[in-house]
Amino acid sequence: MKKHILIVAFVCSMASLFAQDAAQQPEVNKNAPVITFDARFVEPTGGIVHDYGTITKGANGLCYFVFTNTGKEPLIIEKATSSCGCTVPKTPDQPILPGAKDSISVKYDTNRVGVINKTVTVMSNASNNPTIMRIKGNIIEKPQTEAEVKE
Repeated sequence: MKKHILIVAFVCSMASLFAQDAAQQPEVNKNAPVITFDARFVEPTGGIVHDYGTITKGANGLCYFVFTNTGKEPLIIEKATSSCGCTVPKTPDQPILPGAKDSISVKYDTNRVGVINKTVTVMSNASNNPTIMRIKGNIIEKPQTEAEVKE
């Protein structure tokens, strides 16, 4: 009999723990803003990527991630941080209204030769927060001109 009472007490205590977890979960805002990036940035895996391809040292490292607020409330981008100092993101200062397009610019310092693989984390009030964007590519030395080779 004592075993049955202990089992019932254990089951009741576990049930109350699970009930508290369900009650503590925040409500999902069905009207929340959503950052939806243009298809050219979305990889088959779902990642958001700008591919510079192969570029030369000193080339323009500026790119723009174009997006639309597909939610029903204004989108407010709080901040964007990069994985290193060689990558500088710039976000819109004003809220992006539902249905409006805008962009996040990312400037990469192309004075470094080698493979690029950097991330930018965007914090906002969107339902898909945080958003992780990535830049990739390869920077090579500038080819020498014929005049430079003759010297």
